[in-house]
Amino acid sequence: MDCAVYHDGHRSDRAVDMSSALDVCEQLGGFVWIGLHEPTESEFEAVAQRFALHPLAVEDAVHAHQRPKLERYGDSSFMVLKPARYVDHEEVVEIDQIMLFIGDAFVISVRHGQSSALAEVRHELEADPKRLAWGPLSVLHAVADKVVDDYHRVLAGLAIDIDEIETAVFSGPRSSHAGRIFKLKREVLEFRRAVDPLAEPLEQLSGGTMLASPDAAPYFRDVHDHVMRVRDNLNSLDDLLQTALSANVAQVGMRQNEDMRKISAWVAIIALPTMIAGIYGMNFEHMPELEWTFGYPLVVGVMIVSCFLLYRNFKRRDWL
Repeated sequence: MDCAVYHDGHRSDRAVDMSSALDVCEQLGGFVWIGLHEPTESEFEAVAQRFALHPLAVEDAVHAHQRPKLERYGDSSFMVLKPARYVDHEEVVEIDQIMLFIGDAFVISVRHGQSSALAEVRHELEADPKRLAWGPLSVLHAVADKVVDDYHRVLAGLAIDIDEIETAVFSGPRSSHAGRIFKLKREVLEFRRAVDPLAEPLEQLSGGTMLASPDAAPYFRDVHDHVMRVRDNLNSLDDLLQTALSANVAQVGMRQNEDMRKISAWVAIIALPTMIAGIYGMNFEHMPELEWTFGYPLVVGVMIVSCFLLYRNFKRRDWL
């Protein structure tokens, strides 16, 4: 996608390709930054040979689907990050992948997915020569910082939708929201898989134990602090979703109990006149009330009064 040599914080005007970039870098000093997008094994083979990249790291970079990590292979390091973005209208967290090969005089970035983080980082660094003069470490820090900053935007999108769910559960229409809650919990889980493993490599960089110089360590420590804040906020969002789910389940159970009470009350009301009518529907000859002039209106009156009393009693007990 892009190939350039950087010297003293500035991009060289010389046009270079991947095969000659390292030679030009050795002539001018500085470092070369090569950006690739979803390369195949054959496309990446020439780069791997030219920069002596470790076969295991090359395999990870080509096939992707790796957890965030930082590994050392001889004179170079390999770091995996997972940029994320929140698609609000679908309520989905989309996770991409960025792999960085870091050497003394080169940076090779491999991007999988639609994330534009690398292009934005390159433009920002080229506009800040002092920062770019750090060398390959400036690229590593800028990419990690950009990825973590985007995590905060994902958190903000998730928080808005979770607030909507809480409002719907506790004050909205009386319906089940379990499907939407489960979907968001799944997205939070996928997002957590991108965030949680990143804390360890950033801690290594912030301590200066791998790759980072003492001058750069505080900047990586700042990114590490941001990741820990994101992780804490994720835990809070997950707890809110669990609370909303429990409340929604409890409300559904209460509504079912209310429905059963109403059904039982109406059954009781209907059962009383049914029982009386059943008695007078029996084929007996010796029933005194059958020959009484006021027998029929009396029975009908008893049915009406009994049903009314039962209805009033159930209504007072909030069963109807």
